[in-house]
Amino acid sequence: MFSLRFLVQWIQSEKKRRSVIPIVFWYLSLAGGLTLLSYAIHQKDPVFILGQATGVFIYTRNLQLIGRARRLSASELAGPE
Repeated sequence: MFSLRFLVQWIQSEKKRRSVIPIVFWYLSLAGGLTLLSYAIHQKDPVFILGQATGVFIYTRNLQLIGRARRLSASELAGPE
């Protein structure tokens, strides 16, 4: 999951001819983080759990911020009611 996200980011950046982070990057990050978090919980390793939980929080937060920005853009495009 983590390797694939960088491949996706690189391909998108090459297509756009500038550095971009597509939304799928954050979904792949979240999927990989949740996979590793579940393994860390299975291993009962508190340091591993803390590290992966932090990443999952950050990936989730980025997706929330992207969603909020998209909703605000959509409402601005719709104009006043």
